[in-house]
Amino acid sequence: MDGQEKIRTSLADSVAERVGALLAPVDADLARRYPGDPGTRQPVHTVYVPADAFAADTPRVWGDHALAALDRHAPDAESFAAVLGLPAELADAVYSRVRAKLEREPVEDLRVDFEDGYGIRPFEEEDRAAARAARLVAEAYEKGTAPPYTGIRVKCLEAGVRERGIRTLDVFLTGLLAAGGLPEGLVLTLPKVTYAEQVTAFARLLDAFEETRGLERGRLGFEIQIETSQAVLAADGTATVARMIQAGEERVTGLHYGTFDYSAALGVSAAHQAPDHPAADHAKAVMQVAAAGTGVRLSDGSTNVLPVGPAEQVHAAWRLHHGLVRRSLARAYYQGWDMHPGHLPTRYAAVFAFYREGFERAADRLARYAARAGGDVMDEPATARALSGYLLRGLDCGALDTAEVAALTGLSRGDLESYAVPGGRPA
Repeated sequence: MDGQEKIRTSLADSVAERVGALLAPVDADLARRYPGDPGTRQPVHTVYVPADAFAADTPRVWGDHALAALDRHAPDAESFAAVLGLPAELADAVYSRVRAKLEREPVEDLRVDFEDGYGIRPFEEEDRAAARAARLVAEAYEKGTAPPYTGIRVKCLEAGVRERGIRTLDVFLTGLLAAGGLPEGLVLTLPKVTYAEQVTAFARLLDAFEETRGLERGRLGFEIQIETSQAVLAADGTATVARMIQAGEERVTGLHYGTFDYSAALGVSAAHQAPDHPAADHAKAVMQVAAAGTGVRLSDGSTNVLPVGPAEQVHAAWRLHHGLVRRSLARAYYQGWDMHPGHLPTRYAAVFAFYREGFERAADRLARYAARAGGDVMDEPATARALSGYLLRGLDCGALDTAEVAALTGLSRGDLESYAVPGGRPA
């Protein structure tokens, strides 16, 4: 027929088959090493509490202290916005959501700390503390008062504290099993890693525990803290952190930047140890590239400037923390550490403002992409993944509501989740 093109080819089908056979190992390796984001909720922060200070009501106590700080130093939306420099149009929505979050779910991720925050204690004392932590964590999950994610940070696998770290892990996990089982939100953290072999050793330790207790292999995953120079750059000039992800034998779930240990390792003076120091930016950039596509998530470090004292001092600490969280979010670090209850108001203020200020624009772009409509930006599937991921993160933390997202996008949460994976399309 007129207008139809006649299709001609030169290559035999066997050529494509040979290419496919040649690349089959690469295809398998890509699928194994780079499975993409797991699509589950990621907490916006991690709160570290020394094991001897941890109590059953720790999350509620932190929330109450944070609310009291708001009542004392920013009792309404206008004053809070003025302290942080929030746009007037966001003030009410952010403030009301911050207060609601502190009342409903003040802590998203809690780590009972047996490392720096706990120190070196008599053997029997740490045994008792680990058993107590297991009992309290199990009780909190049973009562429904636990944060969505809870776990422990044990001592590292360096020779001097290796046996102690292994035993604390054993006591804690055994205690959880005795109390009814391992909770879904359980998280383990391995600090001060310097060599990839230490990551493999920790993975094998978890192998042994699972085998001993008859657990499904792979039930236990763990985060790696990147807080030594050797964890970023090895003696041979290669990026150690990239090897660590693979050395974890598919158990590594996160990379957490340790602000103060890493800064000190590079000789940064105490006055300049902060998450926005150039040395920190370099380390986190390497971490980010190493983790991209692997499904391993990133967490920024913390500030040690606490919002305590007179109002002027609290406000200054709030502005500092708020700015650091905003900076981290813009650099695609969606999680960070919080060191004090007074950091919670500004953690959530920064997170909620970040998602609310870009909400309408992101929703419009995704709606146009889904409808194949035109616009002033030509978006691609990769951008659709980023847009849907942005909206999902906003929903998970409480910055956005399901109804308002659906109203502006015309999409359900299931649709957003479909777009958030490579090649995904709404059903």
